[in-house]
Formats: sequence, C-alpha cells, structure tokens
Amino acid sequence: MQIIRLVFGLTFLLLISPVMHAQRPVLTDEEVVSETVTKEIDEVFQSSDFTKKKAKKYTDVKGTMVVDIGVVQNGKVSSFFKVDSDIKNIDFINFMSDYILNHKFQFKLQKQQRYKIRYTITF
Repeated sequence: MQIIRLVFGLTFLLLISPVMHAQRPVLTDEEVVSETVTKEIDEVFQSSDFTKKKAKKYTDVKGTMVVDIGVVQNGKVSSFFKVDSDIKNIDFINFMSDYILNHKFQFKLQKQQRYKIRYTITF
C-alpha cells in the first residue's frame, strides 16, 4: 500500500512540476516592469518576423518614435500611444500600433495593476 502511495505521489509531482515552471512570473516593482518591457520590446523589434514585415512594406521608413505602452495584469498590451515621432508615415505608425497591441509579455502583474512605460524606438 505504501508503494502505491509513493508511486502516485511521485507521479503527481512529475506531472505538476512542468505546469509550475510554465507559469509566467508576477512582477511587482515598477522599475523591473519597465526594464522587462523595454527588453522584450527590443527583442520584438529585432525578431525576424518583424524585420521581414517591415522590410516588405516599409523599407524607406527611418527615424525615431517615442511611445507610451500600457500593460495590464495578464501581460497584455492595453494601449499604444505615439508621443512624438520623426516618422510621418501614418500607415507605418498604424502597423506599429497593431503589432505592439497584439503582443503578450512573458510576465504578469498583480491584480488591478497597470503600468505605462515610455519607450523610444529608433529605426
């Protein structure tokens, strides 16, 4: 009987272990959230998917954009607001907005938490 309990216990631990590791971390400090958002957005803009899409439609777009990115509890982008920009191509700005709004960050926030991060993008 003890062997059966032991086997069930070990099986349960092995099954639950990957689930616990797969959960995204919950960030609470505003500076850590800001650093993580900046790092992930940098990775998004350097990803092959983004560079292919940008090269296909917007090869001539160069400049700098200052944007505010709002992040909510589950790691989703809630808002994308262009604060300032050298780039005047409205289609590209809309493309950027849609691309970022569809991104989900690799972390969570505490319940009812929202953060707005100012980010400068250079193309």
